[in-house]
Amino acid sequence: MAGGGKQVSQQLRPVREGLLVGIVTVAFGWGLGIAFGGAEDYLKGGLEASAETSLALYLSKSGGDEAAARASMAATVDKAWNYYQRAHLHAGAIGSVVIGLCLALAHVDGRRGLRRIASLLLGFGALGYSSFWMLAARRAPGLASTGAAKESLAWLATPSAGALVFGLALALGLLVASLYRNGSREGGGGGLAPRS
Repeated sequence: MAGGGKQVSQQLRPVREGLLVGIVTVAFGWGLGIAFGGAEDYLKGGLEASAETSLALYLSKSGGDEAAARASMAATVDKAWNYYQRAHLHAGAIGSVVIGLCLALAHVDGRRGLRRIASLLLGFGALGYSSFWMLAARRAPGLASTGAAKESLAWLATPSAGALVFGLALALGLLVASLYRNGSREGGGGGLAPRS
């Protein structure tokens, strides 16, 4: 049994960082879900308070019309709340996929460095992209614009999304190459390591 545990540990070594960050991403998503359940009013109140501190900005954008400014403020807060939900959903979904891909990559023969790169890209892309939506939610009411909030966080969104795309492409390439290369040599044995 101890030998089997050591073998699993060795298989996971090339993908351990990406796997751990994927698990952290899922935990982040769950944490947001728990916060929604236990402190939804507090979170929404924080968004509204942030918008109130920028009332002058809303008034400026609406040409001094307070009713229009208040309507714009409410719409921005609603959309910011939607961004919170996107952060929760992206973290859970993308984080889970990253965990699955990292576990699959652990069974790929050879190419240790490429597996590590793929897992790192996937893990940090998942956490970064989910965090982007949460940060955009928090920033939007104070900027009186969800578009401005997203634009101010392009430094996080663009590399995170890119990391996910490149990580997925690399993982897919490694998995397909391993499955078909080994399958043709071993008569369908696939890329999975034999179990003892």
